[in-house]
Amino acid sequence: MFKRINKSFFSNLILVFTLGLASFLRFFRSGELLGFWYDQGRDALVIWDMLYKGKFTLIGPQMGFTGIFRGAWYYWLIAPFYALSKGNPILPYLFLVITTILAIYILYLLGKKLGDVKAGLMAGVIASVSMYLIGASRWFSDPTPTLLISVLLVWSLFKFSEGKKLWLIMSGFLAGMALQFSAATEVFYVPAIAFIVFILRKVAKLNFKTILLSIFAFILPFAPQLVFELRHPGVQSSALINFIFHEKTFTIAFWEIVKTRIPFDYNMIASKFWLDGGVYFAPFFIIFVFLLILNWKKLWKSDKFKIVFTLGLTPLIGTLFFVSNLGGVYEYYFTGYYLIWILLFSHVYISSFKKLLVKLILISFLILLVFFNLKSYKENYFINVKDSKIATLSMELFAIDWVYNDANGADFNVDEYVPPVIPYTYQYLFQWYGKKTYKYLPNESNIPLLYTITEADPDHPERVNAWYARQNGLSVTQKSQNFGIINVERRLRINEK
Repeated sequence: MFKRINKSFFSNLILVFTLGLASFLRFFRSGELLGFWYDQGRDALVIWDMLYKGKFTLIGPQMGFTGIFRGAWYYWLIAPFYALSKGNPILPYLFLVITTILAIYILYLLGKKLGDVKAGLMAGVIASVSMYLIGASRWFSDPTPTLLISVLLVWSLFKFSEGKKLWLIMSGFLAGMALQFSAATEVFYVPAIAFIVFILRKVAKLNFKTILLSIFAFILPFAPQLVFELRHPGVQSSALINFIFHEKTFTIAFWEIVKTRIPFDYNMIASKFWLDGGVYFAPFFIIFVFLLILNWKKLWKSDKFKIVFTLGLTPLIGTLFFVSNLGGVYEYYFTGYYLIWILLFSHVYISSFKKLLVKLILISFLILLVFFNLKSYKENYFINVKDSKIATLSMELFAIDWVYNDANGADFNVDEYVPPVIPYTYQYLFQWYGKKTYKYLPNESNIPLLYTITEADPDHPERVNAWYARQNGLSVTQKSQNFGIINVERRLRINEK
């Protein structure tokens, strides 16, 4: 009995330490290093209009260049925290981070439920220190909640595999919700769940009513878009039809894609363990595949393994036929699978943990895991914020403070250049921070005093040069100040004669 208690105590101690470390790595310098850019400014402006102008919305952000809009669930999810903070982005951001930490805890429970507490602990440790996962957790954007939704989906399917058929309804709802936050590859949850239901049909003993309710639960999250479509016929449906049938989103040119997609998939999966880990991660991945094949019959006997393996493999197969918008497939499209891959990797290794060689391999893996990730973390988060190569919220607010302090109560105009051109960031920050702190907004009518705010655009320096050329034709610079990559100038308009 005491031996069992000691084991339980030790496991819980590691779990608490893991979650504590995950929290520290995700909350560290949040106020200083939070990225508040185009997407964040756009979303904040919509929520501001909802909260303070009564402009309720039924649609959320657009999916890339498709013309298709997700539902407004992301806005509704974080709007209460914007309201509590009176417009400060930090509180809704911290809320999203908390959901990712909760996701790691559920990941641990999944590993434990899959067969061994060690698999849960290993998966938790990997997810906690993974630099890519830390970055994904600290990303203030609509795909972030998918980390939590993905593990909740696995949990509900585990319950379904235990004969609790009503959990399939929850699985349908979660799949529908996933498509509200990150619809790129989460669409492959649908065929994955259909296959899982098929292979577990004897266990669950499904009836028509449960299947019908599960389909309804899947459709339910789309209600905002359906209402929007009824109010604006053709806006969504025509974009969806065009995306599927006219833009060659799906292709049968399998072998043309496979040449580039398989190396992409490997590097993408490897990066979830440590950044740029292709070479160093390769031996561990090869051993993972070897153990998977070697123990396949034993592993496949577990219904829960079938669920994790199916969910993990489906998007990799599906995207071999999926070109996506403008032919691009990006890593963040797979946000709903990061933790599933880590769970699968951990379980396969731990299933052979009794072998001495596997133990030595895992020790080597964990040493490299911690070393590479903490090295990357130090390089990215232990920096002087003024030396950051990206604009951060703290620097943006410093720039706005400088404008208002320099204006000293006088009316002024403001003009911004921000990649990718539309300055939603500063439109929101002036609306919230400028008005709240200095009690007035920039003048919308042309007046002599003009402030320009420019963020570096290394990908398109010609755009910045053209923008400056335009400003120099309209005004002269009187003084300037840099805040990291942000340049602020006080200008005086040239009198037209």
